[in-house]
Amino acid sequence: MLKGFFKVPKAINEPVKGYAPNSPEKAAVLEAYKKMWNTTIDVPLYIGSEEIRTGNTRTMSAPHDHQHIVGTYHLAEKSHVEKAIANALESRKAWANMAWEQRAAIFLKAAELIAGPYRARINAATMIAQSKTIHQAEIDASCELIDFLRFNVEFMSQIYSDQPTSDSSVWNRLEYRPLEGFIYAITPFNFTAIAANLPASAAMMGNVVVWKPSDSQVFSAKIIIDIFKEAGLPDGVINVVFGDALMVTDTVLASRDFAGVHFTGSTHVFKDIWAKIGTNIHHYKTYPRIVGETGGKDFIIAHPSANVKQVATGIVRGAFEFQGQKCSAASRAYIPKSLWTAVKDQVITDVKSMKMGSPEDFSNFITAVIHEGSFDKLASYIDQAKKDADAEIIVGGNYDKSKGYFIEPTVIVTTNPKYTTMETELFGPVITIYVYEDLQWAETLQLVDTTSEYALTGAVFSTDRYAIEEATVALQNAAGNFYINDKPTGAVVGQQPFGGARASGTNDKAGSALNLLRWASPRTIKETLVAPEDYRYPFLG
Repeated sequence: MLKGFFKVPKAINEPVKGYAPNSPEKAAVLEAYKKMWNTTIDVPLYIGSEEIRTGNTRTMSAPHDHQHIVGTYHLAEKSHVEKAIANALESRKAWANMAWEQRAAIFLKAAELIAGPYRARINAATMIAQSKTIHQAEIDASCELIDFLRFNVEFMSQIYSDQPTSDSSVWNRLEYRPLEGFIYAITPFNFTAIAANLPASAAMMGNVVVWKPSDSQVFSAKIIIDIFKEAGLPDGVINVVFGDALMVTDTVLASRDFAGVHFTGSTHVFKDIWAKIGTNIHHYKTYPRIVGETGGKDFIIAHPSANVKQVATGIVRGAFEFQGQKCSAASRAYIPKSLWTAVKDQVITDVKSMKMGSPEDFSNFITAVIHEGSFDKLASYIDQAKKDADAEIIVGGNYDKSKGYFIEPTVIVTTNPKYTTMETELFGPVITIYVYEDLQWAETLQLVDTTSEYALTGAVFSTDRYAIEEATVALQNAAGNFYINDKPTGAVVGQQPFGGARASGTNDKAGSALNLLRWASPRTIKETLVAPEDYRYPFLG
């Protein structure tokens, strides 16, 4: 075995490619898109070294063209989940004991594969599977995922190097063991980077994983699996199952060896998982780690001193990029009366200038929402706003699912600061705005803090430093990621560790060492260099 205090490559954020007309990256991603669009794939379960095809399948379609089939995937039965757990535990024997630099090398290679030969493929798959524009796919599936892998390796090395003090008589050491058992990773549809990071971050720290991707993200999850395999991840370290979420979860949580859950998804589901873990707590070998990032009802508040164009741009980008399907998306805004007319005019102008359609057409800013269930829910809220006396739709409000699940970017203005869409997470291209009296700035800050059960992201726009300070203090518990003069989305790995509290999750900050520490169980080792040979202390005389 090699010996040495190894230094990992310095992590830097992956540059975002522009995909300008006639650029090589645009040609490459469109070629990959067309090839994937015209080919159907068959995605098995990945358990140990096996690719299991159960014959019980579902089809995969693009949200922007839901009649077009791009592939099928196989559903697990309970026995397959149990097999995945068994394979993970067997694989743990070798993986947990592998030297950390060998694990690091696998994920560093995965990052380079994404940056190079897989970039067009993973972006194209994300465009097809999740209806992301090329810009949204690039910053997610390529750049953020590369950043997660590179920075997590650096964070891992920093964690391992953090050691206790010793003296001439005692050598103290801290060993960062993987958790005893296996980790359950449950990932969402909306970010390919999150889908990869949740299992990978736990695995990087020496843990083994049972991973259940979202049914709506299997198409791009397959690319992640291919990358990990090519990078040299041993069989059984990350086992992948698809199928009924309740069955998979119940089977996992029934295992005595369940050691933790890494979750991104809905608040309701996460709370149910937490409750089941509590019910089973006497059954487990250890107290499971519960790490989750859930919902958000993210805000923008503008002070009367704010720059109108900056506020309007923050609203439009924050609310409508990726059709508002980000847990960090701006979905409620508070605008002072003195600025409202100007902000309103700019927002309407911007929204009316947006094109909507397939992500294959790079001139489209808006594409489809993820599936029919999401479409129907959003349409119902829009329809209700059209009926309610205390709400008005000032732009957008139309929808059509004949070809794809298209919802127009919609701005609702309400006279009721507690209106339904000011409080409820919609997860779509809908933002609700409340116009407040300029002199009620302090009261409105209190309103922002108390309106929502969530506390994920939020933004203040102001050119008055006293007002910025006041908002920063008043809203200190209202958002885990707080933005000053910027939209409340777009956290960058290594720069803005991401996560929120209240009903938004455990705030374990993905993209930082704080998250990786959750997947380690430290052991203190004290070695006394010359041990005493007499029990008597000096005070005994």
